[in-house]
Amino acid sequence: MIDHPGDIVALAAAHALDFRLGRRAMLRDRVEQVLAVWDPTMPHYASVLAMHAFGLEENGLYARAEAQARAALAHDPRHPGAIHALAHVLEMRGRFREGLALLTATESAWIEGTGFSVHLAWHRALFHLDADDSEAALAVYDAQIAPASDLAALADASALVWRLLLRNVPTGDRWQRLADRWETRPLAGTRPFYPMHAMMAFAATGRAGAAARALAALADGAAGGAAAPEDALVRAFCEALLAFARGGYAASIARLSEVRAIADRCGGSAAQCDVIHLTLTEAALRAHHIRLARALVAERRARKPESRLNRRLARRVRTLAAA
Repeated sequence: MIDHPGDIVALAAAHALDFRLGRRAMLRDRVEQVLAVWDPTMPHYASVLAMHAFGLEENGLYARAEAQARAALAHDPRHPGAIHALAHVLEMRGRFREGLALLTATESAWIEGTGFSVHLAWHRALFHLDADDSEAALAVYDAQIAPASDLAALADASALVWRLLLRNVPTGDRWQRLADRWETRPLAGTRPFYPMHAMMAFAATGRAGAAARALAALADGAAGGAAAPEDALVRAFCEALLAFARGGYAASIARLSEVRAIADRCGGSAAQCDVIHLTLTEAALRAHHIRLARALVAERRARKPESRLNRRLARRVRTLAAA
């Protein structure tokens, strides 16, 4: 990129690798190194702005990220990468009404064949959860997430249904069907991000054998090459999931507390890594660890004051404290 700052293929590849290698600062900085050579007359200009917007968002620079995502959409109103970056900003700020409106207004641009189809549906479901509408989130899951079968789609499926499990929302046989699909996929040698999400399904369905194989896949993957950023937390997170599903909330808290400070290394975006904080918060509530729960919920509300989910969590803390 330093030698060829106008090479869009190189920039897209580097941006994707920065994300998968957990180089959050480089998601922003690498694009900024080349941004000056780009102008609106050049092909793929909207893609460059969209990558920059996502890098800004992942580094917590939400106002700048939103402005850049909207600039990309002004240049190309149907750019799925720009829609995705803006959805992340709205998710991280708890602006669920705007998020739902955005994805509805742009649906024809991302719903099929874009590489973002399942993932933006996942974002839509998260906006419904922030609006405290589990039924709508399940409808999105059934229509737009469950039918897909690649590893990234399965991870989005697990991440959504686990969030519903944390809320005690009945999900019928969805966990069983999802776990069946995970069991058909070889996990050895994949990024730890995928065994982590497979473990959600295996823990929720009590599949001890499949869980053991997923843990073994982590060891196989670690032996196969350079450490992934997830490696530092993946085993603790998987063991916390298993403990949580068995009702061992104190054990789940203990394991998650060990890695909470590096939760941003889960192998996904800030929105995806939030499942660690959510699980820890719910474990604290169920274990009646009131002081920890109060602190965690206060942290969530400071970040996303409009979230109805966070308001619900705050009410639960107050009820526990009163009892």
